[in-house]
Amino acid sequence: MNDQQGESQRNEWQQDVPQRDGPQYSAFGFDGSWKEYAPIAFTNLLLTIVTLGIYRFWATTRSRRYFWSRTRFVDERLEWTGTGKELFLGFIMAVLLLGAPLLFIQFGAQAMILRGMADIAALLSMLSFLAIFYLMGVARFRALRYRLGRTYWRGIRGGSDDAGFGYGWSYMWKTTVGMLPASLLVPWSMTELWNNRWNKMSFGSQNFTADARAMSVFWRFLLFYLLPFIMVALITFVSMTSGGMVEMMRGGAGGPPPVAFILTIIGAIFGFYILLGLIALAYYAAFLREAIGSLSLGQLDFGFEAKTIDWLKLFFGDVLLVVCTLGIGWIFLQYRHWKFFITHMESYGVVDPEALTQSTTQLSRHGEGLLDALDVGAF
Repeated sequence: MNDQQGESQRNEWQQDVPQRDGPQYSAFGFDGSWKEYAPIAFTNLLLTIVTLGIYRFWATTRSRRYFWSRTRFVDERLEWTGTGKELFLGFIMAVLLLGAPLLFIQFGAQAMILRGMADIAALLSMLSFLAIFYLMGVARFRALRYRLGRTYWRGIRGGSDDAGFGYGWSYMWKTTVGMLPASLLVPWSMTELWNNRWNKMSFGSQNFTADARAMSVFWRFLLFYLLPFIMVALITFVSMTSGGMVEMMRGGAGGPPPVAFILTIIGAIFGFYILLGLIALAYYAAFLREAIGSLSLGQLDFGFEAKTIDWLKLFFGDVLLVVCTLGIGWIFLQYRHWKFFITHMESYGVVDPEALTQSTTQLSRHGEGLLDALDVGAF
């Protein structure tokens, strides 16, 4: 009888997650509302102001607890178990461990310059820069590990036994290599670091696997990369082949450039940056689709369906919300971004209840203090 019940439950779970070629049913869902979130957002803002920013750690926890509780995967909601105290203590520890040495190096370097030891001062400054560079990588890794460890689904959590120190070195050299050949290897660096992070993570007893490929997004990055050169070449060609343009630049008979020409230049500059931003957004949208689409957990595959037009709607919606509310709408941006992310997430495959058991990874005792202290965090 127990075997029959177990097999029935297993079949039920297997049917909960859609197949890629199956009916249009999303494994992820979000049923929160901005009206429901508004009291949390306004209370967080008020208490953060009153406490001179200290409450923001507890504000982050309250927001996450609400977002996770309104997020469904298959047939069960997520649960956030992190606390504001963890985030606060993690931040304090990071400031003490990083702030004191960096202040010592900073003042020590200035004292050495005054004493004529500029070479040693330069060496200390370089070492402090490399240390921060390394710790930025460690911070990104440990923040992901912390968030997975505090996220529960059906009483099961994620995590990693890797401390992230090795990832810090990978972050340093892969980021550097990505920038060295005129930044042309940035897509390779981004996809490799994505794979490195997620291949060290797990949820329950199963490990994540990621195999994002740089060539899938390289051409969009190349368009973003070449746009300035294309624009300069185009402007030069038009200037050289158009006598009217040259005359306009001279301002006719030795006079100043006309207003029309100045407005044309200003419009061209704004147009260039707008076009550059649109191409950058198109590249980022393609990168996330490739990165998340390469992610799997056991028999589950993940996907992210947001296209460039969806990101544009989100961006301009954010701008309108903040402008039309004279800045107050800023407190709802986290809500909009989380909802956007969840509603475009997809998952395909099978959840096997016999294989997905509780994680045995160690839980970190502190929050994302290092990430927060280095100001490289994300919600």
